[in-house]
Order: sequence, then C-alpha cells, then structure tokens
Amino acid sequence: MKNIRNFCIIAHIDHGKSTLADRLLEYTATISQREAQAQLLDNMDLERERGITIKSHAIQMNFKVEDVEYVFNLIDTPGHVDFSYEVSRSIAACEGALLIVDASQGIQAQTISNLYLALEHDLEIIPILNKMDLPGAMPEEVKDQIIDLIGCKRDEIIPASGKTGMGIPEILQAIVDRVPAPVGDPEAPLQALIFDSVFNSFRGIIAYYKVVNGEIKKGDKVKFINTGKEYLADEVGILKLDMSPRSSVKTGDVGYIISGIKEAREVKVGDTITTTARPSLDAIQGFEEVKPMVFAGIYPVDTDEFEELREAMHKLQLNDASIVFEPESSAALGFGFRCGFLGMLHMEIIQERLEREFDMTVITTVPNVSYIAHTTKGEEIFVNNPSDLPDPSKLDSVEEPFIKANIITKADFVGPVMSLCIQKRGTIVNQSYLTSDRVELVFEMPMGEIVFDFYDKLKTISKGYASFDYHQVGYRKSDLVRLDMLINDEPVDALSSLIHRSNAYDFGKKICEKLRELIPRQQFEIKIQASIGAKVIARETLSALRKDVTAKCYGGDISRKRKLLEKQKKGKKRMRQVGNVEIPQTAFMAVLKLD
Repeated sequence: MKNIRNFCIIAHIDHGKSTLADRLLEYTATISQREAQAQLLDNMDLERERGITIKSHAIQMNFKVEDVEYVFNLIDTPGHVDFSYEVSRSIAACEGALLIVDASQGIQAQTISNLYLALEHDLEIIPILNKMDLPGAMPEEVKDQIIDLIGCKRDEIIPASGKTGMGIPEILQAIVDRVPAPVGDPEAPLQALIFDSVFNSFRGIIAYYKVVNGEIKKGDKVKFINTGKEYLADEVGILKLDMSPRSSVKTGDVGYIISGIKEAREVKVGDTITTTARPSLDAIQGFEEVKPMVFAGIYPVDTDEFEELREAMHKLQLNDASIVFEPESSAALGFGFRCGFLGMLHMEIIQERLEREFDMTVITTVPNVSYIAHTTKGEEIFVNNPSDLPDPSKLDSVEEPFIKANIITKADFVGPVMSLCIQKRGTIVNQSYLTSDRVELVFEMPMGEIVFDFYDKLKTISKGYASFDYHQVGYRKSDLVRLDMLINDEPVDALSSLIHRSNAYDFGKKICEKLRELIPRQQFEIKIQASIGAKVIARETLSALRKDVTAKCYGGDISRKRKLLEKQKKGKKRMRQVGNVEIPQTAFMAVLKLD
C-alpha cells in the first residue's frame, strides 16, 4: 500500500490538463504508440468535437523508481465551471492534486475554486507551470501569483510543457516524493467509496470506487450501504485504458465492480460498498449535495416515449450525478421532466447526450421555478408551470421564491456585478472585503431571475472570476404576470413564462422578434404575439411566401391580374384556417439566450 499514489489533475479551462495526462501515460508506457492519440482520456464524441473534458476519467499507471514499483491512479478532471461537481467527486478519491497553471495566462478563476476544493479535502498540492514552450509564457510573474495563492516555495513549482514533454520526469518524481500514500486499514471491514458509474448494455451498471479500508475480492457478497441492496461481485479489477480484471482490489487502490445491477436507481454516487460477511456499519462521509443553477423542462417530442425518456435520464444520471430531475406535465407537451442543471453549457451537453447516446429527441422548454398563487377565495395553489396559474380575475396575489446569493469576486468587478444583480431585481444586503483584492457581496434576489442566464452573465462580466453560491430564504409577494406567446392566435404552452410586470414588455418584444427570425416562412401570413391575459403587448408579422401567379399574364388588362390575385387571396385565407405552424427546437433554445 505504501507504493500507491492517488492523484488528480485540476486547472482552469484550456490550461492543458488532458495533454499533460497524455504525456504522463506515454512516459510511464501505459499506452503503446499504436493507442496514442491527443486527449486520449476524453473518450466521448462530444468531448472530442468541442475539445473540452466533460467527465473525469480514471486510469492506472505503473512507474519504477530505483527498482521500486509504484502504482499511480490518475484522475483527469474537467476545467469548465459547469462540471465542477465532477472535480469535487474526483478529489474525494485522491490524496494529492497536480495544480496546473498556464504560463501565458496565469491563475484564473477555476484554478482558484478547484484549488479550494482540494484544500478542503487536505490534498497535497503540486504546482505545475504548463505551456513553458509558448513564446508568450511569463514564468516569473506567474510563479509569483502561485506563491501568493498557495504559499509554496519557489523551487517547488515544476516548469513543464504538455506539448514537448518537458518536466514530465520531474512531475512523476514529485508525485512519488510529495503525495502521501493512502491511509487505511487492510484488516478492517471493507469500505469503498463510489465516485462514478457507467451503464453498459451487456454487463449492467459498472461502479468505480476507491477502497478506503479492507479489500474486495471476486465472488464476495457485497452490500451498498445507502440503498441497502446486496449483490455478488462477478468481476472486480482496476482501470487501465480498458478495464482489467483482478482477483482482488486492495486498500488504497481504485477499481471497478460489475455485479449485474440492472436498475439505475440502485447505484448512488457517494455510496459506500461493504461486504455482507463482515459489514462496516459506517458510510464514508465527505460528499456534498449538488446545487442546480438552471432549471428547464425536458419533454419527449413523441408523447409515447415518456417511459423511454425516464430510463434514459436514469442512465444518464449514473454517468453524470449532477443532474436533478422530477416528473411534470404540460398542457401542450404532455408528460416530461423538470430538470436542474449546473449551467447553460451543462444543459446543452445533456440534451446532446440524450440525442446521441439514447436516440431521444427532446424539447427543452423555458426554465422556470415554482410559485405560490393565492386566489380571491383564499386558496393556495402551487404553480410549477405558467399554464397552471389561475385566471387574473380570480387571482389575489402571487408569491415567488427568494434566495440569498453570496458572490465572491475580484475588487475590479464589483461595479458590473452589482449592476447585474440590481437589474435582476436584487437588493444588496452586505459587502465585505475578504482580502485587499477579493470582495464578498450578499444579495437577496428572486430565484426566477437567476434560472435563465444569470450565472453565465456573471461569469462573462467578471472574466470568470466570480463564484456564486445561494440558498433559498422562502417566498415573498411579487407583482408577477403570465406572459403568453400566441402564434396565429394559438397559445404555445412551452413558451409561456411567469415574469415581473416591469420586465414583461421588453421580454415579450424580444421573444417576438426572435421567433420571427427563427420560424420558417409559410405559404400564409403568420402573426406572432405576446400577451398578458387578453391584452397583446407585442406583435411581429411573418409575411407569406408568395408564388407569383401573375407571371403568365403578359400585358393585357389589369383585371386579369386582379382576378388571379383575388383567387390566390382566398386560397391563403383557407390555408391559414387549416395550416399549423411548426416551431423548430432552435426557437425554444433561443428564448434562453435572448441577450
């Protein structure tokens, strides 16, 4: 056990984590020349296309120092803030972390937030200055930043380059010297922490875990503490480039277990595995609950596919534990789910994965939150969907959920952050300087204002340096109205939203303009309206595609042309009565990105 090292790689987006991981794998001869490719651990098509890491990936390497064989368990993590939950789970399974900083960019926001995650778990941090081969590298200045941030010595920072392979031997040596071996009792009852799982259509659900105490053998009867279910360990092993079976996985090691679990709900990330013969009574602590930032409805295009969508969502949740969902229904779209995501990118990725991995075509509706409506008769109604809101004549008042938001940002961005929060109907409660350069702002604001694009805007105006955390503080009365979108006088349920009266006019106008761009033109005129109750507050008209019926009239009397045009007009009128307008999926998505 003293020769095992578990570590992860953390950094801001595009600071070269995956490239450096490739070099480590090549240097330790874990992969052959034939298997080598750029960003080897990013094995999802989406990750390859977008050039980002979405999932954390675990792999084991062997490394020899002075005739001692060391086992390295490496976890490569995503850098994008929408996938920070992946990082927090990987950190729970490690004793050390490589903190990578781009020598040309310096320390950025995710560097800091991932570092704090690692420090909370008492990991040993090895700072690495990556991309030293770039002409724009500023090694000395960036080293000063790193020393300010983590208080290490100057010679502890390893200069490296994932492209040229510079500094790789030093990094491996530093892992051996600085990262502590896992602590655990090989004789104690088995305790293993599940930090990830995947669904395999042939073998059932495969759980990845780190053994904290005891050991797990092939053929053991195991029990998952949280769910209380028992299984037989058909196969256990370690994670190389593919899974490689072993007879047992010992204390401190990272491995996988296949036990023929069919039900997605039976595996929870953060659960503890133990044996039924010598059970451990305590579960392993240290896993945080996930906080969704963006909420939206996901509905199957074909209403018969609801059950398949439910299965797909459960399988996806195995692989991405940060998605939260509960069933809901809508008048126009039938049954679907209300889902919570960590950000807009996360939402896009989930939608793409549903389409690619499970062949589900889905409609994503405008994000919303739950409100409480009070009727004139004194009843309380929970409103999950704008269409459930009672008629304005029967409505007494509406209460919306408020949150307390803590935003930590650099002093330079206090102005823009404040104006963003005030624009979103926030009131400032407190402002305090944590250091000369870091400010904490506390706001109270309506939850409904942050589910759209608040988080993305906050990241944009603060160049990524603002961290955002919130908790609910109950419901408060508000002047809310239901904004309906009508297309040829037919309301479109998926586009209606509850919105504050002061913002309704601007919002309605923007949506009308956006829909006019996105709805394909038809043979008849389409009118797009935004209305509050019976009052239309904005309108756009999409003119008809017109066939030139008078083309064959060459010269002659005007009445011949007039006759043809009148005939065409009648046809258009009839067409408008029977024609229905297809709204493309892009229109639903575009409403989320109005600004």
